[in-house]
Amino acid sequence: MRALMVALSTLFLALASAQPATAGMPAVAAQGELPSLAPMLEDVLPGVVSIAVHGRVAVEENPLLSDPFFRRFFGIPEQPAPQEREFRAAGSGVIVDPRRGYVITNHHVIEAADKITVVLSDGRRLEASKVGTDPATDIAVVRIAADGLKGMRLGDSDLLKVGDYVVAVGNPFGLEQTVTLGIVSALGRTGLGLEGYENFIQTDASINPGNSGGALVNLRGKLVGINSAIIGPAGGNVGIGFAIPINMARQVMDQLIADGKVSRGQLGITIQNLTPELARALNVAASEGALVAHVVSGSPAEQAGLMAGDVITAVNRQKVRNASDVRNKVGLLPVGSEVQLDIRRKGKALQVTATLAEARPERVEVPTSIPGLAGVTLGSIDPRSGLYGRIEGALVSRVEEGSPAARAGLRTGDIIVGVNQHPVASPQEVADAARKADGPLLLQVIRGGSGLFLVIG
Repeated sequence: MRALMVALSTLFLALASAQPATAGMPAVAAQGELPSLAPMLEDVLPGVVSIAVHGRVAVEENPLLSDPFFRRFFGIPEQPAPQEREFRAAGSGVIVDPRRGYVITNHHVIEAADKITVVLSDGRRLEASKVGTDPATDIAVVRIAADGLKGMRLGDSDLLKVGDYVVAVGNPFGLEQTVTLGIVSALGRTGLGLEGYENFIQTDASINPGNSGGALVNLRGKLVGINSAIIGPAGGNVGIGFAIPINMARQVMDQLIADGKVSRGQLGITIQNLTPELARALNVAASEGALVAHVVSGSPAEQAGLMAGDVITAVNRQKVRNASDVRNKVGLLPVGSEVQLDIRRKGKALQVTATLAEARPERVEVPTSIPGLAGVTLGSIDPRSGLYGRIEGALVSRVEEGSPAARAGLRTGDIIVGVNQHPVASPQEVADAARKADGPLLLQVIRGGSGLFLVIG
């Protein structure tokens, strides 16, 4: 009878566990072991560190107060040198090479740091040196010297699928070694304007301020992403967080460790997304890919035989969905890399191979025949800038003292993104738009992360 009762009880528990329950959680018998991530996390947690930074940043001033005409008109005395303020911030990092002491984190965590302190899971506080940073991908590497470091195993982010369980580990709001569980909500997120090169893993694993630079791991305890950003109306988590895929981060990290910087190769093309309307107009059967809009003369693309109107469907045998895909795959390769491109041209499938060259910054000395910008030198946006890839325009690299542009308040370091309410994407476009202008120039400018308008003439 006792054996019969045990059998019935077991059957009852089995039937009960067959009812709808939390997705993915295994059924547990009466005296069975509870499911837990603790064994996996025992290996993961020592590889995640807290990063504290200390530094000084310039205090942003009112653009009007920097306008010499405005100051003279209202009798405002000259300002002293730009003021600075002290700041402290915190983030997270992941030990990726315990033998040599390399720690990967976000660029924005250590961007303006004069002093970097790494706090290990065992409480040790270590001074760190900056190895290199890459604003375009928001990846940075620092180095520490200590015995007994434990690193994290790197996974393969290309194997991730929507719905996979992932765990975020970091130090949100200074709460060290915090673990949150979620799933991969989406893959390949681009166009968010967060970084220059975007291919984010979206997750609902809770990510908050202080998690930046921390680990996103799979249930085998392998690092698949570096937590980087969130979308939240009040700065807190609402279930939409983003991590940089580790395969992308690893390419950048390897260059930073080897050279202290990222040297990106360039094809020399302008590309755009292939829309159904463009595909029909070009008689292209492909539904996904990137349309080549322009090929720079003398560029690797021209030498390889690429032409305007070609549709790129794969890079190094990996299919691409849109222009961002092409940009990410090519932009992360170093100078000298060979790139095989699958293209479609007038209904035919072709392959071309190009060798990436070093990017050649464009520089334009505005001629005196354009009065509004006479004495101004324009250049390309620096690849090391945090705005690189996020906006298009022209960097003001020099403004001659006493020139109309200087009197209007244009300053070195400004980025011109519009002329007379028309967007511009390069130094030459700014010069051309200014040449065609009839009357005063209305410049739309980005300065220190803020936008403003300036009128010249």
